[in-house]
Amino acid sequence: MRYRIKHITEYQYAGRVSHCYNMAHLMPRNSRRQQCLSSHIDILPGTTFNVRREDYYGNWAHHFEIHQPHKTLKIIATSDVETREQLSMMDLDLGATCSQAKEMMWSATDTETLLAREFLLDSPAVKTIDALRDYAAPFFSAEKTLLKAVLELTQAIFRDFKYSPESTTIATPVEDVLASREGVCQDFAHLQIGCLRALGYAAKYVSGYLETLPPPGQEKMVGADASHAWLSVYAPGEGWFEFDPTNNCMAGEQHIITAWGRDYFDVTPLCGVIFGGGEQPLLNVSVDVQRL
Repeated sequence: MRYRIKHITEYQYAGRVSHCYNMAHLMPRNSRRQQCLSSHIDILPGTTFNVRREDYYGNWAHHFEIHQPHKTLKIIATSDVETREQLSMMDLDLGATCSQAKEMMWSATDTETLLAREFLLDSPAVKTIDALRDYAAPFFSAEKTLLKAVLELTQAIFRDFKYSPESTTIATPVEDVLASREGVCQDFAHLQIGCLRALGYAAKYVSGYLETLPPPGQEKMVGADASHAWLSVYAPGEGWFEFDPTNNCMAGEQHIITAWGRDYFDVTPLCGVIFGGGEQPLLNVSVDVQRL
């Protein structure tokens, strides 16, 4: 499947901003099921400094500075991406069991497994606690395959938690989401990552986009799409596999990856520092995922 993604972020400041320093994760990365065919970012007003680099996790990080006074900042990221189904669209009863996967996580010495161990550790937005382990443990019996257990946990989060955009912020701790049983895609991804890490399985946060289709007979509205978040779990000897608890599924062709890391704060779409600007700025975000 081929897509064109147009992501527009616009800040309108109450007062003048004298200069700003920013970093963006808005350019889709390559993976074993995705290839970024082209991507560019337009920034208004013009930048004084503008450079693109690969970050620690292999994501495209875009650094830019604006040293001229401005009251509006507009960032337009346009990308063409080709996606495929995951290799794991198979019988989930095949593969390593939960006990085998946990043992291999520490006994294997291949490079991929050694690098994956980093994603067993706590991160700024995901702290492993006993309550997360207790919630997830019933799905991970020793002889069940790891991927089947992860899918069952995905289904449980979809069933037990309510999607509620007003219930959390980017700073809401995972334990609060577990207690309230409400949140958004970012919260559910963090929650499932915390459950997996608490049980001894490596998991990472994936940010990107999800193609949404209009109801039958209706046209798709411009700007109706949005950023999305899901997770990827590591099965030693098999690789990384993506699951989406918000939509009760494994990630497929309609899931377009921008970046991955330990949690949201490693892959924030846009962050930075401004000097001036007055009161809280007005923020408008528009995302279009167009099927080509």
